[in-house]
Amino acid sequence: MKTSLTLFLFVSFGLLFVYCTKNAQVVAPVTSASSNELLSYKTSTAPTIDGTIDAIWDNATKVNLAATVPDPGSNLFTGYIGEMYTGTLRSMYDGQNIYFLAEIRDNDKSIKSAPWYFNPTTKLWAKEGTSKSFDANGVMTRIGFGEDKFSMLWNVDNSTAKFSTQTCYASCHVFGPYMDYSKTPAAMSPGTGGNHYTNGVNEKIDMWWLHPNRGFAFGNMDDNYQDWAGGPTYTAVTGGNGNGRHFDDLVLDGNKSATWPFRPSYTADATQGSIANTQNLKLDGTGTSVAVPKWIIPNAAVDFIKAADTLSGVAKKVTAVSSTGVLTYDGGTIDPTVGTDYQRLGTSATAELGSKCFPGNIVAPVLRGRADISMSAVYTGSGWIYEYKRALKTTDVLNQDIDFTGLNDQPFGVAFWNRCNNQHGIHPGLLLKFQK
Repeated sequence: MKTSLTLFLFVSFGLLFVYCTKNAQVVAPVTSASSNELLSYKTSTAPTIDGTIDAIWDNATKVNLAATVPDPGSNLFTGYIGEMYTGTLRSMYDGQNIYFLAEIRDNDKSIKSAPWYFNPTTKLWAKEGTSKSFDANGVMTRIGFGEDKFSMLWNVDNSTAKFSTQTCYASCHVFGPYMDYSKTPAAMSPGTGGNHYTNGVNEKIDMWWLHPNRGFAFGNMDDNYQDWAGGPTYTAVTGGNGNGRHFDDLVLDGNKSATWPFRPSYTADATQGSIANTQNLKLDGTGTSVAVPKWIIPNAAVDFIKAADTLSGVAKKVTAVSSTGVLTYDGGTIDPTVGTDYQRLGTSATAELGSKCFPGNIVAPVLRGRADISMSAVYTGSGWIYEYKRALKTTDVLNQDIDFTGLNDQPFGVAFWNRCNNQHGIHPGLLLKFQK
């Protein structure tokens, strides 16, 4: 549910056991008492966060993960329901940090989100969808072009009462029919949305969100949190607009939105994370306004464009588009009708894209509280290795991060996204324990 069920585990699970010999240590591995318990190994040697599996990880017990896409209702996960993704998770800790190693099996590396392609029939540029699309009979008409992603949820200071038994489901809300008071007269809405928010003013959930391309580019996961989104005065009547997911460092600013349902607003965030790579230009300068990419790296096959590239001159700003699809930028043009580098490679629902189709987003580093988690993402050809660490206690003073320094048992859940940006499989009911 970017938006719907609790954010958790998707992407098929990556195996690939690539062991290197550095930091070698011979210690009898510890075992977990339950298949749902992750025992964090107490280490005196920290692993290097580089996506190469150091031998020290042999001492940490693996927990098997099997994330199934549920049916939350309201057709939120249609086309994905029942899919299962598998993998393993390990953990270690020392006096300063906690470390995790997730291995996800996935035969399809997906890190492009809504890439741009040129349609020679319409002579227009278009973005691919981030999830599968289906016709009225439920037949898939197009594969999705979202990212492989991974997430973990934690209960901040045990504040969320339902979390100990429901983990990620504790903040998941799917909306049925509701009275939409934004209309005059008010009318019933089908309420097909969903969102995450907690159920009390003091309840918070720490959400770690892994986008591989940010790991490639900047070496960080995205540290977010969930709160009560203003409470039932808003969430009970908004049919899915009660979004309690926020970036770390953002807080209520004392104001409300200017339109119904006048939800509380939060402080503004500096530009970070990702930015949509889109703009509208007129065909031939005077015709119909159409959507086109805003930034491109000409004649290059790239999976993403960094925000820094738009300042350094590596990426070029598109300044014009012709009625035949030719893009103009400072220094040249791109004619997408020459070859198929910028087009779909066929007409089938599963047709892939040419190697030079443009990224749909500009990626930027996360900052301050959002950058608490260091990570590396490596695609092996058969799956993902996600290696990451966070301080046992961050510098957070806003009560948005979980504190591990007490070495207390911590319930958690995980989620996988497999080539989509919304629908995801989840594995709830996990418990982190510390070897002492």
